[in-house]
Amino acid sequence: MAAKFPSDTVPCMVQICCRYVCVTALGVLAMACGGNNQTSQEGAPVLITVDGSSTVFPIAEAVAEEFGIAHPGTRTPTVGISGTGGGFQKFCRGETDISNASRPIRATEIEACSEAGIEYVELPVAYDGIAIVVNPENTWATSITVEELGVLWAPEAQGRVTRWNQVRASWPDRDIRLFGAGVDSGTYDYFTEATVGQEGASRGDFTSSEDDNVIVQGVSSDELALGFLPLAYLEANRERLAVVPVEDGDPNNGDGPIFPTFETVRNGTYQPLSRPLFVYVSVTAAERPEVQEFVEMFFSRNDLINEVGYIELTPQIYELARGHFAARKVGSAFADGGSQVGMTLEALLAQER
Repeated sequence: MAAKFPSDTVPCMVQICCRYVCVTALGVLAMACGGNNQTSQEGAPVLITVDGSSTVFPIAEAVAEEFGIAHPGTRTPTVGISGTGGGFQKFCRGETDISNASRPIRATEIEACSEAGIEYVELPVAYDGIAIVVNPENTWATSITVEELGVLWAPEAQGRVTRWNQVRASWPDRDIRLFGAGVDSGTYDYFTEATVGQEGASRGDFTSSEDDNVIVQGVSSDELALGFLPLAYLEANRERLAVVPVEDGDPNNGDGPIFPTFETVRNGTYQPLSRPLFVYVSVTAAERPEVQEFVEMFFSRNDLINEVGYIELTPQIYELARGHFAARKVGSAFADGGSQVGMTLEALLAQER
């Protein structure tokens, strides 16, 4: 029998489309709902507040919806999109129970949480690939190299690399218009580290947003556009976007350009644009039974992860994460924090041990 929590007859989330399909609508609803951190008290509505990465958002939203289905009449957990960095700012101020992150917590964020007395448990929940996408009318960008992505996105490219043939001579002498994650996004951090070689270093003259749906809209409506976004947003918009396979020059990762798929991300051949995803749970919030059940669903409902377009972790990693949460293992497994470029599932397993 499902646990009983205090009920709230006015849920924050209003589902207006089929489960987990209309990513854009769900993203807008999540940002509109928001909410302040509240604890469960006798006779008061249950409210679990989640914020942070737009990459992790579809997973957290799917879990939140399933949690609401399991507890009809109970207020559905709220899931916002502030980007990984923006989410950690809220989390370290004690405004949220759980922070979604597409990279491990940074040293500066660890310090901010420590100063505020916020302890947390770091939990890997899924694996992702960052897809390079263009408009379906683009007939020339049939592949791209990591080196070319670096040429295109490097800080010194601003105002200088503005046409397609400046990236590859055989491409047309036409404007190139760029779309990517905002500077508060863990996807931006990871992408810049993987392509330019320095986290957070890039040109600034591109259309950026912490909401990946903005990138989908921009690229899908402009023949000359190129952008990067999480694999789930590609999977949800296959008819609106064309994916560009990436070549990293490492023969160990397969021959030639590699498309981002569940299989190539899982087996480690789509490199260096694959990375683990995390949630960070406040130790204080973790003492609440509704938060415990909510977190458990990240480990036990791998079907939800696949449904929203991400790759589940190995059973061994989930068991380790479950054990870390049960023991309230405080802190991060990543001493240097930030993006972990090139981390495979096997490397993540070794790290978690």
